[in-house]
Amino acid sequence: MQKYITTPIYYINGAPHIGHAFTTILGDVLKKFEQMRGNEVYFTTGTDEHGQKNQSSCQNSGLPLDEFLKMRSDNFRNLFDKMDIDYDYFVRTSSPEHKAVVTEALNYIWNKGLIKKKSYEGLYCEGCEQFKKPSDLDERGFCPDHQKAPQLLTEENYFFPLEQHRQWLIDYINTHPDWIKPRRFAKEVLGMLAEPLDDLCISRPKSRVWLGVELPFDKDYVTYIWFDALMNYISSLGWKPEGAADIRFNEFWPHCHHLLAKDILKTHAVYWPIMLKALGIEPPEHLIVHGYWLGEGGIKMSKSLGNVVDPYEVMDLMGVEPLRFYLCNAMSLTGDSQISIDLLKQGYKQLANNIGNLQMRVLKMIAKNLDGKVPSPAALSDKDKALLENLADTFARIYRYGELSLELVSELSAEILKAGDAVNAYFAANEPWVLAKDESQKERYEAVIYTTLDALRLIAAAVYPFMPQVSEKILASLGIAGKPSAADFKPQQLKAGTQTTVGAPLFPYIADKPAA
Repeated sequence: MQKYITTPIYYINGAPHIGHAFTTILGDVLKKFEQMRGNEVYFTTGTDEHGQKNQSSCQNSGLPLDEFLKMRSDNFRNLFDKMDIDYDYFVRTSSPEHKAVVTEALNYIWNKGLIKKKSYEGLYCEGCEQFKKPSDLDERGFCPDHQKAPQLLTEENYFFPLEQHRQWLIDYINTHPDWIKPRRFAKEVLGMLAEPLDDLCISRPKSRVWLGVELPFDKDYVTYIWFDALMNYISSLGWKPEGAADIRFNEFWPHCHHLLAKDILKTHAVYWPIMLKALGIEPPEHLIVHGYWLGEGGIKMSKSLGNVVDPYEVMDLMGVEPLRFYLCNAMSLTGDSQISIDLLKQGYKQLANNIGNLQMRVLKMIAKNLDGKVPSPAALSDKDKALLENLADTFARIYRYGELSLELVSELSAEILKAGDAVNAYFAANEPWVLAKDESQKERYEAVIYTTLDALRLIAAAVYPFMPQVSEKILASLGIAGKPSAADFKPQQLKAGTQTTVGAPLFPYIADKPAA
């Protein structure tokens, strides 16, 4: 089966932060999960290079436009490459391919008579690049996300009516209760649809914003950044109107999963499905929505507020893969999540004490007493077998039935840590270091060592989507080559006599900073 996974495309007016890193890591984790199940995955991420904020940043930089756009886009591409993100297509909205699709879509909707021109007065938030209703603002009249009062603007623009499709969208959400995950966000969208929808302004006059896709029916305007940016999800698949789309679109679009933070829920769950309906395209299969990472002061991280966590600093501290695991394990399913260097260090130490410690202890012991060779499982007790069967069954269930969601990622990461705790407890309770000294306990010693090694194999396979290099290092230390798959979740699959190697620690010690 095909799966299409997307992240939002990121504004290039500032440096990437940990929020961008998380959503993109999440997409990569879900891709690897699906690949382990044998599915074909197309995964896209990229940069949004149009709009007023990017235009202002370019003007402030003093660089030529093309040079500025490439430099800022490469900031994101380089980060994702450093994080080992296996994307299949990197979107740039400044590319001719994307602009062509936006132009075709605008012409298609224009020719259907669904766009009208009129004068409009509204409160415009430059940070959101959206007009706001008074009800969208806090008690001070500020945008909650950007902590700034929007500007009152009056101008003539082109509009795309939304109200005529409001009831259709309400019915769609009610008849597809798992379309938006987690479901609590569906209730939020239904709240947005409780009142009539204003027409969506889909243009900006070039006198104010010139960085964008020119309207094909009026050269004095460019396309509103969100109408432009949302089209990346179909331009990445080669969409064309009237059934002339690339084969990728026909194969992957029906299985599309959009990943997004809750601040862009309205654009993706209200504007986008109505835009798609106008184009004759079904909505994406699922919207997977996550909360915010809260920075210093408990406020959502934002470049404009200057409270971001630098992903490069964190990767230099703890490495890429522990960061990937921490973010996926720590994101709350019910709200927002705190992040700090201290919390990241705690997550790193948990991995070191859990999986890292387990691997090092058992491999050093087998190297000392069994010449590094995997012993026979012939003498496994019922409790030994039950431990392996429980681990294998848990992971097999998740990989067989898990649906792409935050719940899946949270459950899998939690079960990996629980498995590590269980096997560490088993290892400590059976005291193989004592058994090794008693020749009469040789069979029991070998049974404990085999059980621990095979459990480690199962954990290594399960952890692959989060930490692929760690997974392959553990498997290689057990004499197993290649990438794991969902078929590996069976007990007692480690072959007796296989040569193991100790190797370097998976999670080297991180020293705490000395007190000032």
